[in-house]
Amino acid sequence: MRQGKGPEPPDGGPVTLPDRRFTLASLTPQPWKNGGGVTREIAAMPAGAGMDDFLWRISVAEIASSGPFSCFAGIDRQIMLLEGDGVHLHGQGIDHRLDVPLAPFAFDGGAALAATLLGGVTHDLNVMTRRGRMRADIHVLRRAGRLPACDALMLLALRGRWAPHGLQAGEGALWTHVCGAHELVPDTSADAALVAICLSRMATP
Repeated sequence: MRQGKGPEPPDGGPVTLPDRRFTLASLTPQPWKNGGGVTREIAAMPAGAGMDDFLWRISVAEIASSGPFSCFAGIDRQIMLLEGDGVHLHGQGIDHRLDVPLAPFAFDGGAALAATLLGGVTHDLNVMTRRGRMRADIHVLRRAGRLPACDALMLLALRGRWAPHGLQAGEGALWTHVCGAHELVPDTSADAALVAICLSRMATP
């Protein structure tokens, strides 16, 4: 879907239509080489980029057993627990329990790390950006909020229904073009949650 005028947000200004809408259930699972889990890629840019040349990548991982994390030199990573008991990340100067839902943790993607399950299967959101070229800001909204303009945007509703895009739990929307600031509003103030990832290009020296 190409850029264009979309629904009217609560403040009356137009918002652009997303390039793509998706559901978590529709994402194709990609088993890990070590058999410890699966990844469901939401998007990677530029289109067609592999693991060695992407500018940014967003995915959801299902971790079924303890094991090493893949290393990505030159990549900034952020991970956030969505569901489950979480994992203990440890190794190369990092000792972190990822056991609080919707609390992003940033780390060097090139660090040699292992993840130890703290209970059963866990699901997390992963954001990777190429250092010095892209920056990702993760916003967790539990009530109405206004997002800043950015170069790309991903929204993922976790609870509630969110205007103006009508996203419900497990549904998301993706903009791979410049996206202006706009407001997001849940249909109820009780137990609503939405994750927004704003991606911005960094100025090169």
